[in-house]
Amino acid sequence: MKKVMMGDHAVAIGAKLSRAEVIPAFPITPQTLIIEHIADLINDGEMNAKFLTMESEHSVMSAAAAASAAGARVFTATSSQGLAFMHEMVYATAPLRLPVVMVNANRTLGGPPGIWCEHNDSMGVRDSGWLQVYVEDNQEALDMVIQGYRIAEDKRVMLPIMPCLDGFVLTHTVEPVDIPEQEDVDSFLPSFSPDIMLDPVKPAMIGTFMPAEYIMELRRQTAGAVESAKHVVMEINDEFAKTFDRNYGGLIDIYRMDDAEIALVTTGTVTSTSRAIVDELRNKGKKVGLVKLRFFRPFPIEELRKALAGISAVGVFDRSISYHGGGPTFMEVRSALYGMNITAVNHLAGIGGRDVTEDQIRKMFEITQKAAKGEKVNTINWHNTRGESV
Repeated sequence: MKKVMMGDHAVAIGAKLSRAEVIPAFPITPQTLIIEHIADLINDGEMNAKFLTMESEHSVMSAAAAASAAGARVFTATSSQGLAFMHEMVYATAPLRLPVVMVNANRTLGGPPGIWCEHNDSMGVRDSGWLQVYVEDNQEALDMVIQGYRIAEDKRVMLPIMPCLDGFVLTHTVEPVDIPEQEDVDSFLPSFSPDIMLDPVKPAMIGTFMPAEYIMELRRQTAGAVESAKHVVMEINDEFAKTFDRNYGGLIDIYRMDDAEIALVTTGTVTSTSRAIVDELRNKGKKVGLVKLRFFRPFPIEELRKALAGISAVGVFDRSISYHGGGPTFMEVRSALYGMNITAVNHLAGIGGRDVTEDQIRKMFEITQKAAKGEKVNTINWHNTRGESV
């Protein structure tokens, strides 16, 4: 069934179809409509789940971890300052191997206060052990909640996952969304059955104090689970495509890269606009391509190296900034391509919620093309920024 809906509502329906059992919640713009819609679904008898109204985001993640440890399928959502407030418990949930699904509606973090889209909030916890996937549209937002549970609950993974969607650009914008049938989702996503869980009949402790003699091994196991997730993501993507006829490519999605000489790497909603510019430039005879970076964790090093092999230069889009130069996506991509003799340039745009326009994307390709020819260009390019020229 197709319906026109906001991204927040698509996410809520994804949680309903996934039969999430516990929903710890605290409101924060622009994710509030997710938990409000889930509350309506529960109130109307359309969703069988325990809705927990918490006093803060820290409490939200504490309750999410506890419920998951007790064997419940847990869903929650947050954004920006809320994600920062739960920082302590975010870092506890992954090494405890608790497969919580939490959607983050990307929003400006810190001062000066803002409510519009940037990726600084989720990028700040990229090394917490959570899996992260950045979605392009409302359909992918719904589908990645469902896929997220299959990936997170896989015994080879058992890690929390954070689907990220651009605040307001998706959360409050309506698009046609195909809603899967419940029986199809049930067939694709079996009930959660962890090997170890808190049970009063079989007393156990999870997350107790640990001496130095064991912590390093724990970190290694968590790192191994993140790496294992690469294969699981691909398997689940292929199975989902066969079941629902929607294929997202897995860790990355490539567009018109077969004979590309330069390429742009994007995350989130900018990808859609970038595809249109790739088509436009292709019609003018320019051999350009696009790589949509879906999963930031696990980071698809091998997949990127394969997709970008043979090109001369790559432009990397970032909607966030690390305050020692460029954006985190750029630094990860450049590191992944080490030794391949590919020039990488960073394109910072849309930070703080500023629009990313077609002209800006054309400029990104223009600068990347100059770099491919050996011309001198800025390594870090701030687009549509006062006092900066690109």
